Amino acid sequence: MPVRITTLVENSRGEHLALKNEHGLSFYIEKDNHSILFDSGQSSNFIQNAGHLRLDMTSIDHVVLSHGHYDHSGGLRSLLQVHSGFELTLGQGFFDEKYAFYNGSYEFIGNNFNEAFLRDAGVSYAFVDSPVTEIVEGVWIITGFDRTHKDEIISPRFVLRKKDGFEQDRFTDEVLVAVDSPKGIIILLGCSHPGMKNMIDTARNLLNRPVYAVLGGTHLVEASKESLEKSISYLADDSFKVLGVSHCTGEKAMDILRASNCRYFHNRTGSSLYVG
Repeated sequence: MPVRITTLVENSRGEHLALKNEHGLSFYIEKDNHSILFDSGQSSNFIQNAGHLRLDMTSIDHVVLSHGHYDHSGGLRSLLQVHSGFELTLGQGFFDEKYAFYNGSYEFIGNNFNEAFLRDAGVSYAFVDSPVTEIVEGVWIITGFDRTHKDEIISPRFVLRKKDGFEQDRFTDEVLVAVDSPKGIIILLGCSHPGMKNMIDTARNLLNRPVYAVLGGTHLVEASKESLEKSISYLADDSFKVLGVSHCTGEKAMDILRASNCRYFHNRTGSSLYVG
């Protein structure tokens, strides 16, 4: 059966100028009569965009949020105003209080809801409790990534607020979604804080399937020169037939990919990948 993945919102505008872009990410996955939402951007824009794209948000049966940052989870409140009949899946530690540290000050960048809000709203939710969770046939949530690529270092500016102060955020809550297709696995990344290469390699090893496409955020925007070069080389592997990375990938990395990799496209607001 064909698979279609539509980017409901991303940092950049596409050709459909009625769509609203924002710093954030949201994917609408259609597979085997299932509709799955992966991330919800930071606002209600993804819902308005879905209307312009003739996508039915009330048909969503699963929602997966990649990690607890506002630009990936902030739109969930708006979704609940139009639809609540879905299963919500989160990574362990999703509700930890996430902050960014800037020159002596801390800024909250976490979710605009907590578990009490979900319970009060009657949302059915669960936390992943294993490295691989199949939510529908051929759609997996993967977490607990092997940190084998030592160049992929999480920025120390990302921290968690605890009772005794702040500590480094290791992003143990981060998950990816892998979708089976007739041409291979499609990997969807939220922000790749644990490292893009670490995440893709873990998915490949756990599923033991070739990866056809990689879409989403890779957080190369903060990569060192050495790590960026290694990541660009990693993506040059021609086993990846489609590369639609954007959002936190950063302009420098996207410019390099645009110039050096014929399989790259700038996945932006309104883009759709069809695999049949």
